[in-house]
Parts: sequence; structure tokens; C-alpha cells
Amino acid sequence: MAEISAQLVKQLRDKTGAGMMECKKALVEAQGDLAEAEVVLRKRGLASAAKKATRSTKQGLIGVTIAADGKTAVLIEVNCESDFVARTAEFVQFVANLGQQVLTTAPADAAALRAADYAAEPGLTVDAVLRAKIAKVGENMNIPRFARCVTTGTLGSYIHPGAQLAVLVDLTSTKPETSATAAFQEVLHDVAMQVAAADPRFTRREEVTEEFLARERDIQRARALAEGKPEKIVDKVVEGRMAKFYEEVCLLDQPFIKDNTLTITQFLAAKSKELGDTLGVGGFVRFKVGETLAAEEPAAE
Repeated sequence: MAEISAQLVKQLRDKTGAGMMECKKALVEAQGDLAEAEVVLRKRGLASAAKKATRSTKQGLIGVTIAADGKTAVLIEVNCESDFVARTAEFVQFVANLGQQVLTTAPADAAALRAADYAAEPGLTVDAVLRAKIAKVGENMNIPRFARCVTTGTLGSYIHPGAQLAVLVDLTSTKPETSATAAFQEVLHDVAMQVAAADPRFTRREEVTEEFLARERDIQRARALAEGKPEKIVDKVVEGRMAKFYEEVCLLDQPFIKDNTLTITQFLAAKSKELGDTLGVGGFVRFKVGETLAAEEPAAE
């Protein structure tokens, strides 16, 4: 049998865009003949994937997977080119499989996930399966990111219809039995829905970075001066506007979407009294399809 060198594998990969393992297998089958190996890949539909790798992936789904105990959960984004493909049963199942794999194996990042064996099809990497799907459906696909959250509280989710926006929220309590109640689960859902609708950047004021605050103060100061406010009152105007700014970017300061007479802090206080416990928000993650488009990693290099 002809020797299959790393250089030969690289040549075939550069020419076809197929994965390293697929290229090596094709060369073995073609007994080292580069042209024949390309034919092998083309027959398998793998050589065409590279041609689709530069297409923009603006559609897709956000998958949500939560462990049975509510202590670990995953958000994962998988992109494609069209809403039609995103809604197919095969694509939906692929997203679900990847979410379960991240929940179980905890890869370091999206690159590590793609390099890992695909749990749903042993013997293939996630990257190989992704490339095969690209070739099969004729669209570029990408796995730009995921978030795997572990908490001592309880993780809950909200998935907007269409699954292009999803949220994980960590709701805490001081009594373990509280999290099992329907009332607690309703609060968890309401807070997750708040994050989805109002798009906060931080959970509480203490988390807002100095850089973020300084930039906003500069904006509000310049705005006040441009409006002709006297220099001596500009600082007071800025501080007044910063209070409104916190309402926009901090979850706990936001007006509750179901009752805007309450902030989320006040809503949680009322529910804490009702449940005889102390509820709090440990954090949240919010994914929307396409947010990472500017930094999108091609599906095939």
C-alpha cells in the first residue's frame, strides 16, 4: 500500500476543504492517488463543503439543555444560512445532541467541541459531522459559541418562539425546598423572560465595570453640554441620567415587564415574602442568533 504522508493529506485537504481524517481515509482507499482521492471525497459529498464555508450564517437555533437537578445547563448556538434548514428535524436534533454533549463532557470552547468525538455518532468528530451536513444540505453551518453554567441555585430558561433567542437564569433561595414549588418556578420563568425582553447587560450595579461607566458618563456629559446645560449643573444632570442608565443595563434595576410599577428587585422582594424565603439572581446568560456574526469562524478552513 502506498505511504500516506502528512503532506499528501494536507494537499488533499487544501484542495477539497474536507477534514483531515476524511482526507486520509480517501487517500488510503485511493492507494495514494491524489486525483482519485478527490473523486472519493466528491462521491461522499465532502469535497464541496469548502465552497460553502465563506457564506454568511445569519440563521440558526439556540439550544437549551438543563440537567435534571437544575444545577447545570447549556446554551449553544448553531448557525446556518436559511430559516428553512434551521427548522428541519435533522438540524434541530443536531443542536439538541450538541447541547447534551456539552452538558456531559464540558469542552473548553467551541473549537474543542468541534475537535471532540461526536457522542451521537461514535467514530466521527463533531467537525466531520458538521462538514458532512454542510455538503448534504448545501448550506454553510457554524458552531460559534456555547455557555455551560453550573450553580448552587436553580437554573431555568426562557426560549422565544422560533428558538433564535434563549436565556438561562440562576435563581437562588435560602431554603432547598423552595425551589421545588410551582411559585418558585414561575418566578424563575418570569425573570428569564425579563432578560429575554429587556436585554440587560449586568445583573446588578456592582458588576458594571469602571470602563463601561466612564464611557457612559462621557457620553452623557457631552450630550448635556451640547444641549446647552450650564457647566455648573452638568455633573448633576449626568448623575441623574446615570440612574436611568442603570435601569436600562442592570437586571435588578429594570422595571418588571409584567408590572412596570415594580423593579425586579422589588418583584423578588415581594415574592420572597410570599414564599417565606429570600430569592436572588445569581446571574444570567442571553444568546440571540447572529450576535457573533462579525467574528464568525468559518465552518471549513
